[in-house]
Amino acid sequence: MLIEIRSAPFDPWAELNAYQNNPGLKPGNYGACATFVGTMRDYNLGDDVAQMQLQHYEGMTQHQLSSFADQVIDRHQLLDLLILHRVGDLYPNDPIVLVAAWSAHRAAAFDGCRQMMEHLKSHATFWKKETLVESGGPANHRWVGNV
Repeated sequence: MLIEIRSAPFDPWAELNAYQNNPGLKPGNYGACATFVGTMRDYNLGDDVAQMQLQHYEGMTQHQLSSFADQVIDRHQLLDLLILHRVGDLYPNDPIVLVAAWSAHRAAAFDGCRQMMEHLKSHATFWKKETLVESGGPANHRWVGNV
């Protein structure tokens, strides 16, 4: 299992390929890999969004994610789990999150990936501050909840 919170941009498909070729995941050991890649939208709550700042409480967030990931692995009998999450300044179309779940069968991979993603979206300690697109005026900022 790998969980990383990163301030630098990443290519989710290159990360997935590199991780899947690591020695811990033996070819033929898994029958399915379900993935989710979340990217930043250029709109939210009816407004155009130019940029978003994503913040977290480092020690708490990493601990939360590790603890829940262990539960997801056990519940769905996953063989492995990869979670990459961005923090810092993000712009429309930037990848924010990659979740990949490996298992012997597709149902467990899909269910584990979805459960981990739902936890990230609704319970993980990340805070979002959006910069709205304003024509001619100063930038308008707002903090948003889990949307």
